[in-house]
Amino acid sequence: MEYRRYEANDLPGVLALCKDEDWRSLPADPARAHRVLTNPGVTSYVAVEEDAIVGFIYLLSDGELQAYIALMAVAAPRRRQGIGTRLIQEAFAVCGAERADLLSVADAFYERLVHERWVGFRLHPPFAN
Repeated sequence: MEYRRYEANDLPGVLALCKDEDWRSLPADPARAHRVLTNPGVTSYVAVEEDAIVGFIYLLSDGELQAYIALMAVAAPRRRQGIGTRLIQEAFAVCGAERADLLSVADAFYERLVHERWVGFRLHPPFAN
């Protein structure tokens, strides 16, 4: 297994993982997805096995204190093998932050990591009723 920074030729594999999770935002516009994954302040890593993307992480950071795991996915047949944990470790090691926050429906995975539980919200436009 190779863990490395995201590159443009990784996009089809990343988008396939998003589609498998029914995450529509990135696959809806591949050019925008590539910009998102490579914007300043973004750290994107992939897990590659035999030339196939089996996992990815997209992490935002101010480079000093705070990071936010925006998206992370591991191919369903490859879960519970340490790939997600390693993606977090790899991306966090280079993002420059001291801590990371996230929102997730995969609580069982994240509860196994060193953490504090916080209540949060995901806001969507128009932000008011």
